[in-house]
Amino acid sequence: MLTVMGATGNTGKKVVEMLLAAGQPVRALGRSEKRLGELAARGAEVLAGDSGDVAFLTRAFRGSSAVYAMLPEDRESPDYHQDQRRKGEATVQALREARVRHVVALSSLGADQAEGTGLLLTLRAQEERLRTLQDTNLLLLRPASFFENMLNALPVIQHLGINADSVEPDLPVPMIASRDIAAVAASALQRRDWSGVVVRELLGQRDLSYREATRILGARLGRAGLDYVQLPGEEMKQALLQAGMSETFAGLYVQMTQAFNEGRVQPRTGRTADNTTPTRFEDFVAEFPLESASH
Repeated sequence: MLTVMGATGNTGKKVVEMLLAAGQPVRALGRSEKRLGELAARGAEVLAGDSGDVAFLTRAFRGSSAVYAMLPEDRESPDYHQDQRRKGEATVQALREARVRHVVALSSLGADQAEGTGLLLTLRAQEERLRTLQDTNLLLLRPASFFENMLNALPVIQHLGINADSVEPDLPVPMIASRDIAAVAASALQRRDWSGVVVRELLGQRDLSYREATRILGARLGRAGLDYVQLPGEEMKQALLQAGMSETFAGLYVQMTQAFNEGRVQPRTGRTADNTTPTRFEDFVAEFPLESASH
């Protein structure tokens, strides 16, 4: 049995789908039984519960040959760090109690930095917790910024006619499709061919600036010349608050983008064949349904 956390999310759902397509028995975990229904119909065993509940996770992990572990985000949590800590500690305790021997964990580029990276610090802390597991082979995946994050800008594009964030316009940023992360994770869960603790960075097909990504997205939306505007940190924080995110999440997000701007979130060995993935941003947006952009 292969168990997947976050099975209705960006990477988790794709991992489940890939494993099922390969004929693997899969246990899919998530918060919503209704949203898990689609995966159940495809043949997955599904379990709905709280990712901060040790008893639930231990039951879910027991008997698993490998687990895809991640920290589900709650961007509205009033104390984002504490919420992530609760879920992270529960996950590690459950993995230990269930005696899981192989774990593929979703982390992030920049998790090697000890301070000043905002949201990424919660992933660094989780890496450190996972490293305390004994007799567990741990693969830490450190992807770059998701292509899907650019789609969060669609409401702003529709209402203001621009894309806006606090990242510098022409800063080259490694960006990746979540399906490329899922493909690496699904392969590792099946092969289980590593030992000890292994870190693998995933940088996408190439680096993209927010200005270039915005231009590509604009062409897909029929908005030639769509512009990207960099917001000062405080303006970005206020925009996130107005979008319903918590004070702590918004503050940590701005700290993270500042770390990008200062060049502190970098791959350890530069771009290589091993950390470069196939999907181009152009191909990702070409597959995006235009009707979704009008809502």
